[in-house]
Amino acid sequence: MRRKEKIREERKHFSLKWRLFSMMFTGCMAAFALAAFYVLIVFLQMPSLDSMLKETRLPSITFIDKDGFEIRNENRIMGNPVSVETLPPHVWQAIIAIEDRRFYDHGAIDWRGLFRSAFTNLRAGGVVAGGSTVTQQTAKNIFLSRSRTAKRKVQEIVLAYWLENRFSKNQILDLYMNRVSLVRGLRGIDAAARDLFQKPAMELSIAESAQIAAMLKAPTAFSPVRNPEKNISRARVILVEMVRQNYISIEQARDAATQLFAVTPMPDTNIFRYWTDYVTEEVQSHLGENIASDLLVYTTLDSDLHERAAFALRRRVTSAAARNAGQGAVLAMTRAGAIRAMVGGIDYQGSQFNRTLAMRQPGSTFKLVAYLVALEGGMTPGDIVNDSPFSIAGYNPRNYDEKYYGDITLITAFAKSVNSVPLKLTEKFGLNNIIKMAGRLGAGVKLKREYAAVLGASEMSLVDLTKIYAVVWNNGFAVAPHAVEKVVTPKGKVLYLRSASEPARLLQKRTIGYIMEMLGAVVRPGGTGTRARTPHTIGGKTGTSSEYRDAWFVGATNALVVGVWVGNDNFTPMNNVTGGTIPAEIFKDIVE
Repeated sequence: MRRKEKIREERKHFSLKWRLFSMMFTGCMAAFALAAFYVLIVFLQMPSLDSMLKETRLPSITFIDKDGFEIRNENRIMGNPVSVETLPPHVWQAIIAIEDRRFYDHGAIDWRGLFRSAFTNLRAGGVVAGGSTVTQQTAKNIFLSRSRTAKRKVQEIVLAYWLENRFSKNQILDLYMNRVSLVRGLRGIDAAARDLFQKPAMELSIAESAQIAAMLKAPTAFSPVRNPEKNISRARVILVEMVRQNYISIEQARDAATQLFAVTPMPDTNIFRYWTDYVTEEVQSHLGENIASDLLVYTTLDSDLHERAAFALRRRVTSAAARNAGQGAVLAMTRAGAIRAMVGGIDYQGSQFNRTLAMRQPGSTFKLVAYLVALEGGMTPGDIVNDSPFSIAGYNPRNYDEKYYGDITLITAFAKSVNSVPLKLTEKFGLNNIIKMAGRLGAGVKLKREYAAVLGASEMSLVDLTKIYAVVWNNGFAVAPHAVEKVVTPKGKVLYLRSASEPARLLQKRTIGYIMEMLGAVVRPGGTGTRARTPHTIGGKTGTSSEYRDAWFVGATNALVVGVWVGNDNFTPMNNVTGGTIPAEIFKDIVE
């Protein structure tokens, strides 16, 4: 009896154990099924794995000046593609040595390294070591999102295994080196090398490679620009690891350690931004707005001249704050129209509006057109004209200094910028001929058909105004301002090549000889532009709009035509700033 009861007890106990085991097994299977279902759902929500490998960026545009030097690169958040095969070994070895020494020995996840880092963190009571592999970091970089969610972590692991199964170790390392984020939003070690050391990644030294690898832990915290001490300290650790892992010799490490320095990044190129914005629009006019590939744009810019112009403009305008002069612009071009400098304002960061394209009243600089009509009508610089109060169609302006000179020569009237004479010339030769002459020179499209336009009341841009004067100094031949010589792809395919046609003659040789003599008188003693006088200045013209809202000077040397504007964006008057003051001084600073 007791034996039967004992058997029943044992069966009952076994049954209970079996039920518990069955429940646990069922629970585990359910949990596994739920986890598998969750991974499947996350996997199905992932974007195309192939599409994630493609570069997600705008095509870059590299701007090159007339001497072949790179001015700026637009949209280049990635550098040129690099690979283990094309780089010096020490570049990628520095990365492996510090980031994943067992990279070539483990799979998507380094379980040994993961447990080791977990133990290290547990012993330290905080996170002091990571167990993430280069493959996992590559997956993270491809995702772009830095959100710390379970979903993203699962996707990262799935992608890591996918990478390991699809690509070789070297290919994964290539992806990592081309995608990793390092400095100022740039991605890839080539972009970092160009920004920090002004050289491509394939030219990096051992020391420079260590300094870039040092940033991988935390780009800002270990930046050789912001935190050079931390960067150099970690770079030394990397050199030691490279020796331990037999990548370099102890002598190479010691030599590299003496070459670790705080880094000066690529200089700020805001000084060229007005120019590159302008060039981008010209490129789009030639190729269309939907640019599909990276471009190398060879421009007409003279970098040294441009920097000198930007400095002169900023210095003169900021020092004239007491005279309520708040902005300015400079345009320099060759006689044939190749733009050598374009400064659209004193500070691109403060305002991206390019003031060389702004429509403003040119004031007395427009009087040139009336004098050209008179010279083509048979007059000469020595002809006598009368400067006296004059009214035409109810319009009766006064001279700037409210003085009248009586009978004077045409050249003197031009040099002193009197107002009555160009209006009397207009009455003699007709307003229609003035408008036609402006149109012939390429700046008459928006001119108002009124007598006030003769004295510069109609608006035009600094580009158009400078072009008018360039025609004169181009011996009367048409001028087409241009910024781009050619556009090619990185592989050398020519997409655009400027072909200059034979320019048309717009002004008679006789007229050119006379007007250049008159422009020269403006910068000689007695003229309004004497502050622009230098050994290189061959002539110029001042202009001031009503109530000192705009001040202009357009002048020339044997090589350049330079236009300068000073004023305020909100059209408020300046304090007695004329074209013969600050603009003429800026011109002198640039060409002297």
